[in-house]
Amino acid sequence: MLIIQQMINTAKHEQKDDGIGWIIWGWLLFLVSILTYINLHVHWFSTYYFWNAFGIISLLLLLLTIIRFFYFRGRVRARTYTGEIFNKLNVGFFISLAFIIIGINKGIDPVHGFPMLIGLYGFWILIYGTALDFKPSVIAAYVTWAFGFASFFVNTFASVMLLHGAAALFGYIIPGHLAYSQFRKLNR
Repeated sequence: MLIIQQMINTAKHEQKDDGIGWIIWGWLLFLVSILTYINLHVHWFSTYYFWNAFGIISLLLLLLTIIRFFYFRGRVRARTYTGEIFNKLNVGFFISLAFIIIGINKGIDPVHGFPMLIGLYGFWILIYGTALDFKPSVIAAYVTWAFGFASFFVNTFASVMLLHGAAALFGYIIPGHLAYSQFRKLNR
C-alpha cells in the first residue's frame, strides 16, 4: 500500500517543479557573471577567479548530491517515466556541460565558449519547460538562445559576461521564481 500511495503522490506532483534549483543555479551564474564583469574593470583578482570559485562550489554541491543519493538509495521511491527522462536529461546536460568547460580550459577562447554554454542552457530550459508544460520556461529558452546568439557577435569577454548574466536572469531566475510561486499556490 505504501508503494501505491507513493506512486499516486508522485504522479500528482510529478508535473510540478518548485523552481528552487533554477533559482539557486540562476543566482550563482548571474553573480559569477556580474562579479567577473566588474573584476575585468577593477582587476581585483585574476580574470577567471570567480569562475574557478564557482567550479569549486559546483563540485562541492555535486559531492553533496552524490552523498545524498547513496544515503537515500535504500528507500523505495516510485519510478515514473517523466522522472526517468529527467534523470537522463540531467546526465546528458552535465556531460555536455563538461565537454564545453573542458574545451574552454583546453584552448577554446572563452569569448566563443560561453555562447555555447548559453546555447546549452537554452536547450535544457526548453526541454524542462516543454516536459512540465511550463510556458515561462519555454519562452525563457528562446530568450536565452537570443542572448547566446548575441554573444557570438561581441568581441570582449566583459560583454559576453553581461550577456551570460542576462541569460541566467531571464533563463533561470525569473522562470524559477514563477515556478516557485505557482508551486506554492498549488500546494496550499
